[in-house]
Amino acid sequence: MNDPKFDQPVSVFVGLGFPREVSTVLDAYDILIEWNGIPDLDHAGAIEVCRKALSGKRDGEDARKAFEDFALNKGILAEEAYDRAVDNLAHEWSIPRAH
Repeated sequence: MNDPKFDQPVSVFVGLGFPREVSTVLDAYDILIEWNGIPDLDHAGAIEVCRKALSGKRDGEDARKAFEDFALNKGILAEEAYDRAVDNLAHEWSIPRAH
């Protein structure tokens, strides 16, 4: 079994909102398999790409992209979650946020 490393890790929130750096296909696959949310096409597609990358039939960066897209769509991608939280706080306090 291959376990390609990602060129750049993907930061996600898991469990009780703890950040986790995902740096290999196997790490991403483990998170996808343990996912408690409602399975959908993003989830199934990311699992499939990771399985193929682990067996050498797909590139590790393909798996990274599929996992990152899944995390973004589920709202667990750390960068996106931080930005959303800051935007929400700025809105609550009526503070304009520079982009």
